[in-house]
Amino acid sequence: MNKLPKISIVTPNFNGGKFLEQTIQSVLNQNYANLEYIIIDGGSTDDSIEIIKKYQDKLAYWISEPDKGLYDAVQKGFDKSTGEIMAWINSDDMYVKGSFSIVSEIFSNYNKVHWLVGMPSAYDESGRTIRIDGFKRWSKFNYYTYDYQWIQQESVFWRRNLWEQAGSKLNTNLKLAGDLELWTRFFRHQKLFTIDALLSGFRVRSSNQLSLEHLDDYHKEAREILKSELKSHVSKSDKEIADKIINLRNKSVNSHHLIRFFYNYSVKKLIKKHFDFAPLFYFDRTSQTFKLSEH
Repeated sequence: MNKLPKISIVTPNFNGGKFLEQTIQSVLNQNYANLEYIIIDGGSTDDSIEIIKKYQDKLAYWISEPDKGLYDAVQKGFDKSTGEIMAWINSDDMYVKGSFSIVSEIFSNYNKVHWLVGMPSAYDESGRTIRIDGFKRWSKFNYYTYDYQWIQQESVFWRRNLWEQAGSKLNTNLKLAGDLELWTRFFRHQKLFTIDALLSGFRVRSSNQLSLEHLDDYHKEAREILKSELKSHVSKSDKEIADKIINLRNKSVNSHHLIRFFYNYSVKKLIKKHFDFAPLFYFDRTSQTFKLSEH
């Protein structure tokens, strides 16, 4: 049997003691034999340090010191990492049982896969799975046409060589959409593969959550990132395709239903012709492995 690829997971944390232990357990309970787990704490004053110390013998590295925010903490963690496969999970989210095994299987068997996302799902504050969204196949043109909701960050894994191609860094000046900015750079180099399976989930909280309390600011930051990407890193031909799709969508919104049908049909034709989606991974019952669809 080939050696399992090393998976590096980074968890940033600041005063997240309420859910931190569940996050840590969701990583360690994968029982993945070649795991590198790193926790970067921003100088917490709650019980976070006590929780981290409880598991420190199972961590590759941890530190508690002031930082410049979420993406600075994640960057610190990745700078310490050495794994072939990389991901981060925030200190209130959780991985699904067996997800590292699935990720390892796919990256080991398919060299052309450089980043991968699972089906989006959500937990409540009690850890109950409250929502599983339908999977979505992604193309760079989704981003070029501002259709960015959502590549779920905690369900994304990627190869280190893609990270290096994209500059080996997060934009630590961003406050809310640093993951989206990283995905724009990934899209410059590789297609995003989707798997019809759960890998992780996002915890929906009732308060003290940036995505809840600053959603409008997130959208503003995201659109500025995408505008910059279109201006500086997208070819003229790709811009023209994106503009056609955006214009047709805009016309469709306020049109009579028959005209709307025509515009939507035209959009679908453009998408089918140009989006160039990566094939979908599905579970093959006979072989008990994940395989790529033919389309």
